[in-house]
Amino acid sequence: MNPLYARSYRELYEKHWWWRAREDLILSTLEEIRPGGGWGAILDVGCGDGLFFEKLSQLGEVEGIEMDAESLAPDGRWAHRIRVGPFDESFQPGKRYDLVLMLDVLEHFSDPASRLRRAIRLLSPGGTLLITVPAFRVLWTSHDVLNHHYTRYTRKGLGALVREAGGEVRRARYFYQWMYPLKLVQHVKEAFLPVVPEVPRIPSPWLNATFYRLSRLEQRTLCHRSLPFGCSLLAVAGARS
Repeated sequence: MNPLYARSYRELYEKHWWWRAREDLILSTLEEIRPGGGWGAILDVGCGDGLFFEKLSQLGEVEGIEMDAESLAPDGRWAHRIRVGPFDESFQPGKRYDLVLMLDVLEHFSDPASRLRRAIRLLSPGGTLLITVPAFRVLWTSHDVLNHHYTRYTRKGLGALVREAGGEVRRARYFYQWMYPLKLVQHVKEAFLPVVPEVPRIPSPWLNATFYRLSRLEQRTLCHRSLPFGCSLLAVAGARS
């Protein structure tokens, strides 16, 4: 992660409408698909400083792995539950997980299939892998450059990648659909007028609240409709039977 971005990430996660609305969507999805016995062991891949752990700890026993040491505070509340290191075959936790989360992580890997394969092998029988990724290469902007992304995904492309890794997608949907035209305009604009990538800022309170409400309205009204566009993609997957 960009060092300046890393220093701003906690405030962005806690206050910015994009992160707040995404967290709401993830939590509502987990509630919808929660197994009868509840979630047991949970692994958050690319968990940063464990900013999602407080909510996840209400669902099960959560731990994480973070590849970028700069993203962690050594004295953080959840530091004892976070392992720092690569997410590959060297990660041997000695257990399996009922739920593995890869939240806007996969796009940071040059070899995403191997990382998905590792995640799927860490699932307990019947376990769930929940993934979010940025959607559609045509929406590529300077924000992707700042975040060191390798690509953006489509539902079809992510499904093929999960199958290559030995899994199957059970359900998938695009979200932040209301943003799609705005993001497309930004992409076209930057194609003609390149910009220097900048760390996101929290909008003014009224704009921040408006965008959050728009995102939540979309989630409530379009959550069961499989619209073919959006700025992000959420997929629920598991090991292939």
